[in-house]
Amino acid sequence: MSDHLFDRVRPILDRSVEERVAYIRAPRWIGHPVAKDSHQRLADLLARPASLRTQGLMLVGPYANGKTMIAERFAVNHLRTSPEQKVWIVQTREGAGLGHFYASMLQALRAPGGDMWSVGRKAEQLDHLLASIRPRVIIFDEFHNALRGRARDIEAIFAFLRRIGRQFDISPVLVGEVAIYDFVSATSEMASRFDLMAVPRWQYDESYLMLLDSLEAAVPLAKTSDLSDEPLARRIFSLSEGLIGEIVAIVTKASVAAIRSGTERITKAGIDELRHIPVSHRRNAALRECLL
Repeated sequence: MSDHLFDRVRPILDRSVEERVAYIRAPRWIGHPVAKDSHQRLADLLARPASLRTQGLMLVGPYANGKTMIAERFAVNHLRTSPEQKVWIVQTREGAGLGHFYASMLQALRAPGGDMWSVGRKAEQLDHLLASIRPRVIIFDEFHNALRGRARDIEAIFAFLRRIGRQFDISPVLVGEVAIYDFVSATSEMASRFDLMAVPRWQYDESYLMLLDSLEAAVPLAKTSDLSDEPLARRIFSLSEGLIGEIVAIVTKASVAAIRSGTERITKAGIDELRHIPVSHRRNAALRECLL
């Protein structure tokens, strides 16, 4: 009855409803080919020889497509296996200018002074920290937040990224939306410093169907749902618009509903009952009109 589940998942069937729901809702790593390739590219940056002109990486794709999870998973795996922390993640703050950008880095490096006004003092503190900590790779998540200011501010940020490569032997990794690719590719000088690792939307193909099979095997439902069969696979793909975050969210919600209802399987009718609105339709959703 539970042959459709991974071996590690089968024992979860014997737990209470709330325990199974908590298991389903927990963050889940999905090692799909793009994620594995991204980790290899990041590992190559970590293992590279010292250089005065370090190479960086752009991890670019649409919102809700797993880019942050890829970066965080790599950083966590590094911490588990390395005696020294050589990979740091910076959550890039919203707001224009070097001040906001430096504050993001100071916060990520767990340093006080991120809210001080002087940009010059922040720069001095950052230089001292980078010289002391000696990171090898710095991942700037949501880097597109730093690209919404004046042209001279954006150029100053890119100049900073070039300098930390030359002065501290750091490879910057820029994670975010397509605006990153546009800005980096605007000049040959910056384009030559960053390789691209694209995280595109999923296509309706064999890889997508395999993803659905993996998700089905990872959620503790007593009955087989056959997620990769038509028309269920098509329905999930249509609602998710090929975004892995949306695919996982739909399967998670449908799984929880199946447990609570006692049906123990995901069906097309169950998916429809979720009333899931695709990302591209949410701004014009009928529900929004009720809020005015």
